[in-house]
Amino acid sequence: MHPNAATLRLAVLPRAGILTDAVLVLGGALFVALAAQISISLGFTPVPITGQTFAVVVVGAALGSVRGATSLAVYLLLGLVGAPVYSEHKHGWEVFSGATGGYIVGFVLAAFLIGYLAERGWDKHFSSSLSAMLSGSVVIYLCGNIWLHHFLHASWNTTLTYGLYPFVPGDVFKLYLAGLALPAAWKLVQRVKGSE
Repeated sequence: MHPNAATLRLAVLPRAGILTDAVLVLGGALFVALAAQISISLGFTPVPITGQTFAVVVVGAALGSVRGATSLAVYLLLGLVGAPVYSEHKHGWEVFSGATGGYIVGFVLAAFLIGYLAERGWDKHFSSSLSAMLSGSVVIYLCGNIWLHHFLHASWNTTLTYGLYPFVPGDVFKLYLAGLALPAAWKLVQRVKGSE
């Protein structure tokens, strides 16, 4: 392991080339696409509960700011061109320009922010990792709810009822898991690399 590796990607693959980075970026996009299929429709809101937020924070932290954001941009573009990667196997401009498009845009920005913080060591300890993940979630919620507000032409109270409040408990749980997983991954990498 590189002693000052800034991200898990650099710790595991310090000399990765363009092909490896491309595979990691595509792999991150596919991980988010798989997590999107863990989806629960609430009925009263056009926004489903999904596993995407967990995947977004993990991809951002593991790949870093540029690769993480690129991975989520690839995810966004795959859905736009017709790959069934959005929640419930949806895809296309109608989905992206619909109620949930702001969350998808927020994924790209959140991955960049979380990756940026991970590059500064925030993913190595539970409390700072949780803070990084929370920062990313705030970005997702801001983008998603501003977009949803304009899409619904509704009051802010209605927007937050549809786009924030029902999702907070699940996201707290997902962030907690990510906050545990990333420092644990660092310890595992250090242990494996230390025994080589």
